[in-house]
Amino acid sequence: MAERRTDDRPLSFIEQKRRDQLIEATIALVAERGYAATSLARIAEAAGITKGAVLYHFATKDAVVAAARAHVLDALVADVGEAVDAAPPEAAPAAYVRRMVGHLTERPHHTRMIIEALIHDERPASEARWKPLAALLDHARQARGLGPGPDLRTLALITGGAIDALLGERLQDPGYDTASAADALVTMLETAAFA
Repeated sequence: MAERRTDDRPLSFIEQKRRDQLIEATIALVAERGYAATSLARIAEAAGITKGAVLYHFATKDAVVAAARAHVLDALVADVGEAVDAAPPEAAPAAYVRRMVGHLTERPHHTRMIIEALIHDERPASEARWKPLAALLDHARQARGLGPGPDLRTLALITGGAIDALLGERLQDPGYDTASAADALVTMLETAAFA
């Protein structure tokens, strides 16, 4: 079996590529088979390497799954953040909804990876799910010259639940038009937040 990587030196190009390969294999396996059916042996097989080589990079199945989950969430946050940053403040909530739905529609394995992480690993603090959108709604109200309005926490929670439902429907029915559904959700959110 290969030695386990234990030092803190930067990863070489080859080590980084191998880790990326293992993370992608893990995402695919967790998405297709679920967390329970994903093992180090299956990850190794999917990546075309030995289990010992997996253990060189990740000490446990939980470690590689955690790295895969972090990869998926980092990609989601970066993509949605870029869309929000490109939008003027008054349009940022709509950009958030559309890109969140769009990103996860384009990456169904990532959606399933997030679901599996929520079921088997960790649930993010409730605040982490609603607070960013509530802040965007608040900034959008200010940019539109609106004073105090509806409970933005509640609107953000409802919107998050609706996004989850749209993506769940898409996983059940790949033909479901999530872009149109996101537009409908934006219309409802605009009416509730800014009317």
